[in-house]
Amino acid sequence: MYTSSGRHLTPMAGGTSLGVTLFAGLLLLLVGAFHLLVAFAAVAGNDGVFVQRLGYAYQMDLTVWGWIHVATGAAAVLIGLGVMAGRSWAQVLGLCVVFLSALDSFAFLPNAPIWSVLLIAFDALVMWALIRELGDG
Repeated sequence: MYTSSGRHLTPMAGGTSLGVTLFAGLLLLLVGAFHLLVAFAAVAGNDGVFVQRLGYAYQMDLTVWGWIHVATGAAAVLIGLGVMAGRSWAQVLGLCVVFLSALDSFAFLPNAPIWSVLLIAFDALVMWALIRELGDG
């Protein structure tokens, strides 16, 4: 955790606390941006970008997946800004959003495998950073 002294952020739990928080917030912004990129491609109906497999349990229209990614991405960006601002509520909500983002990416895996694996890896890094930061408080 850290406090705001004037206009500068000061680490409270040690030298790496501020860095881990900023790392988590920046990665959460990146995850949100990635979700929004996928969302715009899916909502626009660009079927050539995605591979659709038949018979998958989570098979939905790509525009539905696009709107799911819009919601996840927008939440991740807003909460990422809150994490970078040092809000404790944002760290807890960040864990929830990152968990939902990982589930969303896992379910979207057959449509865009490499992209989904990349997002799951970033989600895992954000989870690690947020859990580490919440544990230091």
